[in-house]
Amino acid sequence: MLKGLAIGAAMVASLAATGAPASAAGAKGVNDEMIIGVVGANGSGCPWGSAQVTPSPDGKAFTVTYSQFIAQVGVGAKATDFRKNCQLALDVHVPQGYTYAISGTDYRGFAHLERGASGSETANYYFQGEPQSTKIRHDFYGPADGDWQRTDSVGISSLAFLPCGEQRYLNVNTELRVNGGSSNLKKTTSMLTMDSTDGRIDTVYHVAWKKC
Repeated sequence: MLKGLAIGAAMVASLAATGAPASAAGAKGVNDEMIIGVVGANGSGCPWGSAQVTPSPDGKAFTVTYSQFIAQVGVGAKATDFRKNCQLALDVHVPQGYTYAISGTDYRGFAHLERGASGSETANYYFQGEPQSTKIRHDFYGPADGDWQRTDSVGISSLAFLPCGEQRYLNVNTELRVNGGSSNLKKTTSMLTMDSTDGRIDTVYHVAWKKC
C-alpha cells in the first residue's frame, strides 16, 4: 500500500537499484510501491514537522501540504516576514525496475493583497548532485483576496529522469514574497500563503515513470 512518511533526522533506506539504463515503457503497478519521505526541511516557511508529503493513490503524483508557509507585510507582520522560503529534501522510493521525473507542478495557496501591494511565488526542483533547474516565477497584484493556483509544466522532451540505480534525494525549493508597494502598511496587512485557514491548500507534483 502507499504510505506517506514524515521521517526525523535519520536518513531512510536506500532506493532500489537496477544499474540498467532507462527506456520508455509503461509503469504498471508502480503505485503499489511508491513511498515518499521528508528527510530534510529547511527554511522559514517550513519549520520541521510543518510540511507533510503524501503520494496519490495512482502513483502519478504526490502532494506537499504546508501549515506555516505565509509571507506578509503590514499590521502584525515582522520585518522579516515579507519573504518565506522552504527547501525540502524528499526520498522517493522507486519501485524496482523503474525511474521517475517530475512532469509538472500545481501550486496552490491563498492571497490577500491590498491595492498597491504585490507578491510572487518562485520554485524549482532538482535531484541531489545535479545542477539546479531554472526557477519559475509567478506574480500576483493587489487588490486580491482569495485562493490561487499556478501550474508549471515540463514537456516530454525536457523531462529530467533520475538515472537508474542511483540514490538521490529530490530537492524542492519554493519561495513566497510580498511587497507592500503603495499600500498603507500602518493600517493594512497583505499576505501570500501556500496554505489556507483549514490547512488543506496543497502543492501537487506530477510524476512521470519510466522502466529501466
